[in-house]
Amino acid sequence: MPKVISIINLKGGVGKTTITIALGEIMAFNHNLKVLIIDLDPQTNATVALIGEDVWARRNIRGQTLMQLFRDKLENTSIFSAEEAIIKNVSNVGGGINGLDLLPSSLDLIELQDLIINIPVSRFLPFKPVTVLAEAVVDHLPGYDVILIDCPPNLGLITQNGLIISQHYLIPVIPDVLSTYGIPQIVSRIKRLSASTGIAIHPLGVVANKFRKQNIHHTNQLTLLKLSEAEGGYHRLFNTVIPETSRAAAAMDFTAVCMNLHHKYGYEIPYTMYTALTEEVLKYVQA
Repeated sequence: MPKVISIINLKGGVGKTTITIALGEIMAFNHNLKVLIIDLDPQTNATVALIGEDVWARRNIRGQTLMQLFRDKLENTSIFSAEEAIIKNVSNVGGGINGLDLLPSSLDLIELQDLIINIPVSRFLPFKPVTVLAEAVVDHLPGYDVILIDCPPNLGLITQNGLIISQHYLIPVIPDVLSTYGIPQIVSRIKRLSASTGIAIHPLGVVANKFRKQNIHHTNQLTLLKLSEAEGGYHRLFNTVIPETSRAAAAMDFTAVCMNLHHKYGYEIPYTMYTALTEEVLKYVQA
């Protein structure tokens, strides 16, 4: 079975999607792993960064995104097919990276997410609202080495759908007070979800992103995160610290044609940090 990792933070703007994509691309390109990225975030940033807006729009109209999966459950239809929705060999690197696949999201999930939360539980019978994704993809998971789930910045039902098929979760943060504030809530809520479902979901750790060396607050927060590993319940602060750089944001532009990962992420920063982070992640999930 694959290693399944949810990437989550309750605050937006911490680089969650960028890290998800970099991990997926490096695992597939450099490590020859079969990787599936599941974009559960209604903002759809990972999807657009990996296939572009035009391809996304066409597939969204045909019901080949996760929006249709949840809509089927709400409207008692059967349009969604995981086999048709999963896109093979995505990325703007070399016309697509062999072994990197995507299960795309949709902006329409924003409205459906609200409906799922507000509909009484009895309306979901005979299916459980937190198992919708699991039931749809269970037959496809064994074909992958690693599955990365880009979660919304909340702990709602759609996020829980990703968590219950995960063995691990990773928390990207900017090392400041605001983006680390929600860590205890993430850890405690996932513990409760794990206890209520009987599914073991382990914290993989916290990774510091957009670090500014000259910012004393960033440096102090890194120290605090390191000292609080055990009592904080997130297991570890990753050794790899990713600096703030405009290259990381630019790398998410699908229209930029890249020949290889060095071309996309630079020959030094942030490429070396992303490769080091990938090696750390693979080491910890295989331990």
